[in-house]
Amino acid sequence: MVQEIMPQELAARLQAGEKITLLDVRHEWEHAIAALPESQLIPLPILRQELDQIDPTETHLLVVYCHHGVRSLTGAAIVEMTGRTNVVSLHGGIDAWSQWIDPSIARY
Repeated sequence: MVQEIMPQELAARLQAGEKITLLDVRHEWEHAIAALPESQLIPLPILRQELDQIDPTETHLLVVYCHHGVRSLTGAAIVEMTGRTNVVSLHGGIDAWSQWIDPSIARY
């Protein structure tokens, strides 16, 4: 079962300097509108084919996100199938992030 991380917890961990990889599984046009800084874009429809872009041996947290937190649950589950265990989905997606953490990120 995929674990979730609340935007507030992710913000606190990023603020503390914790090494975190952000994986955006939305479409390119969505990423162009709003994205978390330094996030990697691999749209969900091609994630299975692009899994080699994600290092399964990394020890730091991998946070998968999307618009509202639904596609990211699927994306995180796909990544977990590679054997990586430190994967979470951003609860509420980038929309929640823009509401609760950074209102400068556009909502759509």
